[in-house]
Amino acid sequence: MVECCMRIDIWSDVVCPWCAIGRSRLDAALATFPHADGVEATLRSFQLDPAAPVGGGEPMAEVLARKYAVSPAEAATMMARTERLAADEGLVMHMRTTIHSNTVDAHRLLHLALESGGRPLQKRLNCELMAAHFEHGEDVSDHDVLRKIALGAGLDASAVDAVLAGDRYADAVATDVRQALRYGATGVPFFVIDDKYGVSGAQPTQVFAGVLERAWADAHPT
Repeated sequence: MVECCMRIDIWSDVVCPWCAIGRSRLDAALATFPHADGVEATLRSFQLDPAAPVGGGEPMAEVLARKYAVSPAEAATMMARTERLAADEGLVMHMRTTIHSNTVDAHRLLHLALESGGRPLQKRLNCELMAAHFEHGEDVSDHDVLRKIALGAGLDASAVDAVLAGDRYADAVATDVRQALRYGATGVPFFVIDDKYGVSGAQPTQVFAGVLERAWADAHPT
């Protein structure tokens, strides 16, 4: 029998490498957590760069070099370091092929996935969006790319087309961002357990394991 539910809200962006790394570490902690069947993890929207272009195609290496005022070589070194950390978590990232993309429409589709197929479908779509960005260098602001990924993940074609043709779930995306700011989050990943315990950043698996244990004990005093 599934025990009383623990809720985890995860603020994340599909073009954030640390979000993928953090989720992988959380999943590793959940794999050994004795009450994992009672945990519900929901993705929440956050845009690292709401001003990112739609269909711009600028390499992220150039964006990082400009953002941190470093040389292209130094930006490449930063990206290589992130690739190695991702590889330690079993993730494939080709950071130097990623492009600067606006993610609002990707987030709208993640809300569709949650509403139509629940958390498993939402997680699957998120993984496919991240793979498109980090492994294949695709533009996750492009509607043709988004449609292909969404249908491949199992979303209904007519529902996907309707979302991409309008602004459905835009309010939900904005609400998620406002909630993260109210919690004090200034970046992602950001994890909130049962509205009480917050974890900022891609912390080590042991940190997630400890917070899970504390949160469960707090909710189930002996």
